[in-house]
Amino acid sequence: MQSLCGSHLAPLSAFLSLLHSFCVGWNKSWASVNIELSVLDVFQVLAGKHLPKRTPEPRRLFAEAAGFQPADWAVRAAAGHLRAQEMHICCGASQQQLYFRALITLKKYHSGPASSLIEVLFGGSAPSPASNTEPPLFCNTSLDASQKEAVSFALSQKELAIIHGPPGTGKTTTVVEIILQAVRQGLKVLCCAPSNIAVDNLVERLARCKQKILRLGHPARLLESIQQHSLDAVLARSDNAQIVADIRKDIDQAFVNNRQTQDRREKSSVWNEVKLLRKELKEREEAAMLESLTSAAVVLATNTGASSDGPLKLLPDTHFDVVVIDECAQALEASCWIPLLKARKCILAGDHKQLPPTTVSHKAALAGLSLSLMERLAEEHGARVVRTLTVQYRMHQAIMQWASEALYHGQLTAHPSVAGHLLRDLPGVAATEETGIPLLLVDTAGCGLFELEEDDDQSKGNPGEVRLVSLHIQALVDAGVQASDIAVITPYNLQVDLLRQSLAHRHPELEIKSVDGFQGREKEAVVLSFVRSNRKGEVGFLAEDRRINVAVTRARRHVAVVCDSRTVSNHAFLKTLVDHFTEHGEVRTAFEYLDDIIPENYSHESSQGHGQAGAKPQSSAALSRKPPGSRPQEGAQEGAQEARAAAGLERKRRGGKPSGPEVPSQPSLNGGSPEGAGSRDHADHFRAMIAEFVASEKTQLEFPPSLNSHDRMWVHQIAEEHGLRHDSTGTGKKRFITVSKRAPPAPSAPSAPSAPPAPPAPLPAAGVGSIAPVGPTAPSPTQTKPPLGEQSVQDPLNLKALHLERLQREKSRQERPAMEGQQAPHSGPRTLPERKKKKETKGHAAVDLPSEEDFDALVAAAVKADNTCGLAKCTASVVTLGQLCQHCGRRFCLSHHLPEIHGCGERARAHARQRISREGVLYAGSGTKDRSLDPAKRAQLQRKLDKKLDELTSQRKSKRKEKEK
Repeated sequence: MQSLCGSHLAPLSAFLSLLHSFCVGWNKSWASVNIELSVLDVFQVLAGKHLPKRTPEPRRLFAEAAGFQPADWAVRAAAGHLRAQEMHICCGASQQQLYFRALITLKKYHSGPASSLIEVLFGGSAPSPASNTEPPLFCNTSLDASQKEAVSFALSQKELAIIHGPPGTGKTTTVVEIILQAVRQGLKVLCCAPSNIAVDNLVERLARCKQKILRLGHPARLLESIQQHSLDAVLARSDNAQIVADIRKDIDQAFVNNRQTQDRREKSSVWNEVKLLRKELKEREEAAMLESLTSAAVVLATNTGASSDGPLKLLPDTHFDVVVIDECAQALEASCWIPLLKARKCILAGDHKQLPPTTVSHKAALAGLSLSLMERLAEEHGARVVRTLTVQYRMHQAIMQWASEALYHGQLTAHPSVAGHLLRDLPGVAATEETGIPLLLVDTAGCGLFELEEDDDQSKGNPGEVRLVSLHIQALVDAGVQASDIAVITPYNLQVDLLRQSLAHRHPELEIKSVDGFQGREKEAVVLSFVRSNRKGEVGFLAEDRRINVAVTRARRHVAVVCDSRTVSNHAFLKTLVDHFTEHGEVRTAFEYLDDIIPENYSHESSQGHGQAGAKPQSSAALSRKPPGSRPQEGAQEGAQEARAAAGLERKRRGGKPSGPEVPSQPSLNGGSPEGAGSRDHADHFRAMIAEFVASEKTQLEFPPSLNSHDRMWVHQIAEEHGLRHDSTGTGKKRFITVSKRAPPAPSAPSAPSAPPAPPAPLPAAGVGSIAPVGPTAPSPTQTKPPLGEQSVQDPLNLKALHLERLQREKSRQERPAMEGQQAPHSGPRTLPERKKKKETKGHAAVDLPSEEDFDALVAAAVKADNTCGLAKCTASVVTLGQLCQHCGRRFCLSHHLPEIHGCGERARAHARQRISREGVLYAGSGTKDRSLDPAKRAQLQRKLDKKLDELTSQRKSKRKEKEK
């Protein structure tokens, strides 16, 4: 059983039935179970109604609490007939009994201070109209208008007031002001919360105001800074403390005397003395506690700590005037009824738009267990009893805006002190691209970073997102952000473990927690990992809106979300979050962080392949900080931006200056931009221009250099749809696009013997055309290879095309010597290089690639090349019989499959040496055969030898004895 409450107006019998069904794991009447235990205590279960007939007395089963989890007790049997697996109690027994007693007391409650309050809370009567009171003189003069209105409203209500505090709106500050105003009016206040940390937070705030407060609870569960306000500490400072200590000494001395005497009369008198001393001790302690309780203006405890089984049993029923329950939305309704029965008025504070109380049992949740008291009353009575705080003091304006519109009806506004604060405003933090934005979305859609395949009942993890989070955390730390100011939050516990394994050793002060474990906290920067990325579009319990609200609103200056937008957008609420980040923040693709990602259906050839395969990936911000005099690096940056645009994942920035070198204006017919036009309007605008160009007699259409990379992507894509040629020329601000009509292929004529072969044509680009250097002449159809430092951008192709590119590069390297040999005049007899080239061209004719217009032939040539032996001069087919070389990854026929034959001999020898050194075993053909004996046979021979030696020794001894005789 998780915790106990019922549905809206369900009768109390339904509550008790719900308790009965979840309180004990085995089928017994809950009334016959007597349980009181704590962690590692031995407890006793009396089960007298379900016993075998041969057992005359109720069985006594002793068991020990072997472990504790927040939601259940794992119990093992120490003696008795019940099996260990039957001993499973689904919550702490002490809380269970308190819930029982509170509900039973509620059922029997007929007259008392809380009678009218019970009628209002269960809908028997409407809340009484507010009393007319003068505006209070506020203790905290810095309260905003909504907080002051909430304080005045709570003080004027007669039975019920609800303070709804969205994230960062100063709910605790408002609750403290309400308590202080109630104390000024001479009221006794009982302040409760569902957790010890929430109560301690209120104690710290009230202690600063020099109020007489008393904290109930065991000192070991309290914060060290507030232990001086605990009941034990107050009693230790009271006047009766010395008297109580003297009585305890007298009791101890009486026990010592009892052990020393043997006379029965003396022993009897000693026991009578001990009884009297114990009675006096109890009276003195109760008197001291009563004095401390009555002198305190505010008594603070957890919901269960305010039960009548504790110190509050000494107080009369009418002692408290007001009950304040903070974080009420996180408390179970049954736990709230423990303190509610002690006063005529209650004030509830919390946010029912955040996480509710945890309910593991689905059956209990359906019966109303997951509905908190605050949420139920807010839905029933609405604005008559609810006041909402509207000014938040935590988040940047952009972070707050999503939560305000999605969950709080647009009521929230950001205080001017936090509306524009960023990470770069912190002391010691550099102004980088990461520290200058409040919202960042790292999109893994199309990158193949799927979640781990686990069972539905197991937690989820995503190693790809772990790598992205690690890189972003490192970028923030490098910029000067303290690791203690950063939090990594994820909804799944498995992802928490993966993140801790990756980050804990590098950043020990970094907090990595689940969403549930971070509610009520805040950090300067928060990085969220949503984990879910699958082809089915399943989001799991990410679909719980309140969980996402808690995760996003923990941040003050910066929120980074790592997710698969394609998966999470299947849920309407998550789609609003993605759309908000896209519109008001910055969107990056995972390619900007990880160079080794091979995306789905995307061909990506990095320009950093020359000796930089293992280099640390850099974001576009890092690239933009390169020295401006390096032209190849600038071209590489432009090529990378076009690659992201071609993949449809070009990051978008709104409301700030772009960090790239491009002009942020949007294109029109004359190069300008209609302000306010969206990306889709630009696409329609370009489509109309190109359609008009196709219908006209013009052969060439130029677009102005004012287009940004996203607009150029649209131009490339639309031109490819119409079958037009599209070239991107120039670098930096001078880059422009030329769209021309493709000329019909000229009839092929036999080339002259002296003409060198044309350079191989590149793969067709469906989305982005080739990039040519700036020059006075128009780019040639064959001059499609980008300049040094720029990146060749191609549209989605399968991985077969990557293999084709490799074959193309190999063919170019093989033909280069032949091209140099053909530069000589051919008037004389054929030279040796020419004859050699003629022989080479006989072998691998399948590698000759068609032109880029004939894509089907290009694919057919690649398939044919892949089905042929990898040796350049061999044309044997390897479709049926072929061997894959583990060193070079190519397939060879049976005649050339040995590494020594096709050129991998050195790699094979190095691999063999590594294997021998690693395993310490010489395999057949790898060295001299080990001729040493088997250990078992060697041991057997050794035993035979020892036996023979013993026999010979005994014979020598017998001969000596005979000689002596």
